[in-house]
Amino acid sequence: MYYVVTGAAGFIGANLVKALNERGVSDIIAVDNLKRADKFLNLTDCEIADYLDKQEFLELVEHGQLDGGVEAILHEGACSDTMETDGRYMMANNYRYSLSLLDFCAEQEIPLLYASSASVYGGGGVFREEREFEAPLNVYGYSKFLFDQVVRRRLASTDSQVAGFRYFNVYGPREQHKGRMASVAFHHFNQYREAGKVKLFEGYGGYGNGEQRRDFVYVGDVVKVNMDFLESRTSGIYNLGTGRAQSFNELAAATVNACRALEGKPALPLADLVAQGIIEYIPFPDALKGKYQSFTEADLSQLRDAGYREKFSAVEDGVAEYVKWLAR
Repeated sequence: MYYVVTGAAGFIGANLVKALNERGVSDIIAVDNLKRADKFLNLTDCEIADYLDKQEFLELVEHGQLDGGVEAILHEGACSDTMETDGRYMMANNYRYSLSLLDFCAEQEIPLLYASSASVYGGGGVFREEREFEAPLNVYGYSKFLFDQVVRRRLASTDSQVAGFRYFNVYGPREQHKGRMASVAFHHFNQYREAGKVKLFEGYGGYGNGEQRRDFVYVGDVVKVNMDFLESRTSGIYNLGTGRAQSFNELAAATVNACRALEGKPALPLADLVAQGIIEYIPFPDALKGKYQSFTEADLSQLRDAGYREKFSAVEDGVAEYVKWLAR
């Protein structure tokens, strides 16, 4: 019996493959689309049984060739580019693909753990897993939102586990291939290493310079939640963040000070980092106006009610660990 991880060469998928390995599991079918071949680097320290292209995998599923051979599917495969404007591609890749796997897992009576997104909440200020608070701002968010609605309708009549996780702003190891869609922490690390300073957006939407706030969650914590649910076999749709919004200023300061620590330099408070030009503010992009979440903060009530009790890393701790990984 195999565990299937889709998006296995991607950011969260590769971390899940590694976590399964650390739990003694190597009978893993890694599914991805390696059109961007450099993603393979995420799997070079992982043990898998086989690799399948996404299309090949779907054909095997549709023709029944994997029937009886799969233990569980961890579905992380998706186009995560929130600026993608090809709606047909987004819906086929994110929505239809997910529906095929939902049908397969229901028929096989096996767990489906899948990646949803906090983008389903759009520009609202309440981040609770209820329909009234969901209004995505882009087609990426809509593709995730629409699949969540299908899951909600089917949960009561599905015997197998279906668990969706609305990821907030995830950062951490194995995201280097994502380019401009990589986390702010990743970009700040590289900006500081290359130019000795990091750039943040000026004030927008009622927030001061660098004071837009997000729920930044370390990928190691995301993996722990997935592994816990794989064992508990609990179903539902859950926010997966820290439950605490922190500013981009805090994230930038944490990244810079983690880099300075590696250089043997003392940490500096935000005011000094700004005064010395180490943190610099740039105009807010016109292309993001009206499509930008200036504030996100996961309501973790349902996750806690489901029995998950572990603490989540604050930015200062998660970023420090991540910077050490990046600087290897």
